[in-house]
Order: sequence, then C-alpha cells, then structure tokens
Amino acid sequence: MRDSQRAFLNDLLATASPSGFETPSQRVWTDYVRGFADEVSVDAYGNAVAVHEGDPDAPTIALTGHADEIGFIVRDVLDDGFLRISRIGGSDRTVSKGQHVTVHADEPVQGVIGQTAIHLRDRSEDEYEKIAEQFVDIGAADAEEARECVEIGDPVTFSTEVEELVGDRIAARGIDNRTGTWAAAEGLRRATERDIDATVYAISTVQEEVGLQGAQMVGVDLETVDAFVAVDVTHATDNPDVDGEHRGPVELGSGPVIARGSANHPVLVDLARDAAAAADIDVQLQAAGTRTGTDADAFYTVQGGVPSLNVSIPNRYMHTPVEVVDIADLDAVADLLAAIADGAGDATPFAVDV
Repeated sequence: MRDSQRAFLNDLLATASPSGFETPSQRVWTDYVRGFADEVSVDAYGNAVAVHEGDPDAPTIALTGHADEIGFIVRDVLDDGFLRISRIGGSDRTVSKGQHVTVHADEPVQGVIGQTAIHLRDRSEDEYEKIAEQFVDIGAADAEEARECVEIGDPVTFSTEVEELVGDRIAARGIDNRTGTWAAAEGLRRATERDIDATVYAISTVQEEVGLQGAQMVGVDLETVDAFVAVDVTHATDNPDVDGEHRGPVELGSGPVIARGSANHPVLVDLARDAAAAADIDVQLQAAGTRTGTDADAFYTVQGGVPSLNVSIPNRYMHTPVEVVDIADLDAVADLLAAIADGAGDATPFAVDV
C-alpha cells in the first residue's frame, strides 16, 4: 500500500462517522476520489458517488462500501451533569463501560463511560448494564454546565485511534466499514489506471448500520447499474475465544472473502472467482444462506432484481473499539474489485440460465 493510500485510510478511520452523522467522513472520501474520478456527486442524505465513464456499450458496475459506524447518542442531560445515552446501530454493551468517548457537539467534548470501581461493586451481582442505563461523565458539575457543552442528539463515539500491531495488522474503531469505503475508492482508482471499458461507480453509502437505508436510496437513483459489489467486513474467527459453533473458515490475512448464496448472484460469484484466479489473488469463501447482512441485501431487490455480490474484508472483534484487520487483505480487495470491473464485459449478461 502506497503512502498516499495509507494516509487516506488513516484519515477515514480518524474521522468519526456514526450513522446519521456521516458528513465529515464523506468529505474525506469525496476529496480523495476527486483526484481521479470523472464526476463526483452527493445526494440529500450524504450518499457519495464517484464515476469512471467507460465505453457506452460496456457494462456498468458499482463498487460500494458504507461510511457509517456504530456509536451512541445523547438522549438526556441529568441534573448532576452526567449524560444518558442510547445506541446508534449495534453497539455492544459489554465493551462500553470504562471507555474514553468523544461527544461530537459543536466543538468535540471528551468524556468517559463510567464504571464503578471494582472495590465498590458486589462482584456476585456483576452484569452488563443496558446502554440506556449507562452514562457519560464529561466532568460537568451540574446540568447547566453540561448543557453549555453538549445538547440532546449529539452523537458519541469511542476515542480510540489507529494503532499499528505486529506485521501488517492494525486496530481501530470504525474499521466496520470505512475499510469498505476505502476499498471502493481504491478499486475505482485502480480501474481508472487500467482505463477499463466498463463504466465504474464507487459509492460510499450512509446509514447501513441502522437498516441499509443509504443503499436503498442509491439503488433507486442509479437505474443504469448492471451489477453492485458491496464491500463490507466479515468475521475472522481465528481468535482463540470463538467457540466451535461460531468458528468459520475466514482467517485474517488470507485474502478477500467472496460470499455465496442469498443475494449473491452466481454469475458475479463466478466472475469474482475467475478474476481473482487470473490476478493471482487468494480468496476465501463464505456461506450466506439467508442474507449477507450488508448493503447487498438492499441493492439486489430495490429495482426488482439487480445482480449483486458481497465481497468482504476479514475483521476480528467487530463492533468493538479494537477491530483488527490485515493491510494485505485491504490491498487485495481493492485489486480484486478492479479485476472484477475489468472482467465484467466478458461475464455479461448477468443473468441465470433457466
């Protein structure tokens, strides 16, 4: 990964983007893709679209990732200055207490999610409180002082930064799924470098974590797209605390993950596998018998049936402040996306043979 590509990734991961509040992250993304896209546009809710215009007779393929992350939102300011919070998306109540957080008010406000000291708790009654029962301490003496800094509806995220681990691995908050938006942008850039025949869209959607909302908006707007490839993270289950019931075939550092079943169109699955083989990219397979849990589930039905595919990045510890990915996997996903777009013409029409 080149320095400029890594800087773009770091900028995305450093920019808070909870669902419904994605604008700062989308600015980072659009600033980057303007360097090579033929056109960049943003809709009313902040879905960002960049395009490489290809041959009018060649297929059109969209490479997508979602910009939003899970988080919290201020729902009340208590008389003693503490903040009550609610969840944004699938926030995990087992990892939130005792964490540094940032309240994204007009000016960022630092705080902590309080955890009573172990000395003062009845250990026999320890349990994980619901998010709605937890609180943020910003240091305010009372409600009046707190309200000078924050207000109801301000989003809240963990304050973790990108950390370098051993080898090519990094840990950060929000890897789900700004690594996907990074890959979509990089896939487009690598496709433009090849000057491929297909028209290629790169899309950074909003509000995936609260119901695939941005994908439904984009799916309606882009009527000319022949196929969508939704890039998201998936569970790498190669850490020792994953039990047998949940342990799967996906490992960190073993390459992009191609999903099969449900939304994943078989012609696109074959295209992705063939493109990977031709480009000497190692890939992993994952079963999606009912749903993918990604934007692909919205794209493939929103216009009555648009061929779609979910390609994933292996990710440990999803929906925690310490998600872990391998940089080599990210690079390989971007290469695979460009290869898929390059091979799209030979795979059309994207239709099953009945």
